[in-house]
Amino acid sequence: MSIIRFQPIYQERVWGGQDLKEVLGRDIPAGHIGESWEIVDRPEANSMISGSEWDGLSLREALEKDAARILGRDRDGDSPFPILVKWLDCQERLSLQVHPPAEFASELGGEPKTENWYIAAAQPGARLLAGLKKGVTREQFEQALKEDRLEPLVSALPSKAGDSLFVHSGRIHAIDGGNLILEIQQNSDTTYRVYDWGRVGLDGKPRQLHIEESLRSIDFDDFEPSLINPQAGESLLADCKEFRLRRIALPVGQKLKFAAGEQAKILSVVEGKLKNKSGEFVVAGENVLLPYCDEFEFEITQPLVALVTDRF
Repeated sequence: MSIIRFQPIYQERVWGGQDLKEVLGRDIPAGHIGESWEIVDRPEANSMISGSEWDGLSLREALEKDAARILGRDRDGDSPFPILVKWLDCQERLSLQVHPPAEFASELGGEPKTENWYIAAAQPGARLLAGLKKGVTREQFEQALKEDRLEPLVSALPSKAGDSLFVHSGRIHAIDGGNLILEIQQNSDTTYRVYDWGRVGLDGKPRQLHIEESLRSIDFDDFEPSLINPQAGESLLADCKEFRLRRIALPVGQKLKFAAGEQAKILSVVEGKLKNKSGEFVVAGENVLLPYCDEFEFEITQPLVALVTDRF
């Protein structure tokens, strides 16, 4: 059973911190580490594989060599891996932003990006900003943008560990400070900032805004979305054309099985620990790829909360 593990790629962000070290026990660089790109296949960043028969290859190289075994018989190695997995350490609020919808993303020079946020930890008072408050019009939004008073127009949701929010392309959003989030997203790195709270970047200069692109991309009929609060057992968090995402919570001693020849899956352990038949552990904080060609059976050795991403 070939579990494919990856070396994380850490990204400094003005809003980042050190929670990937403090909460997940990672050995991370000093500074404002806001993102850990766990699984990525992009020209500017490509995950390196640790262990398994593909050890030492990048994800891109492994797919070029073995896409049919990793992703399925009908898949070729020319297309990028369709999912990007990130940890986000949001010590301060992110910009108010939007990702362009698929129907005109290319016209704007970007890529569509639909994503899901799973809250692994949240400080008291932490929030998520997503969608508009009911009744807000485009005209009101544009006027508030000119007057530097956008926040009252955006829906705010208190966040806590275990909450989940689906963010489709076109949904205006921001993550408040105090959230540690596992983000499962379409393979894209296009973000349009419409507002940045008057902040400057790590270089001391205001960060670039994308007003025209943002106004073109925002879904002005998207009002007050709800969080998903999953319960014990299995819960569906997202089911869209880009991916399906499920949360699985199991006690010690239970088994988690995946058949061979079904489909490739990403297993993301948020809490706990599990072990496969060959004695390999997957622990909290890890995101691994379970290839199409193998079957997997895991024993839960510490109470488990995990996300499973498939149908990508």
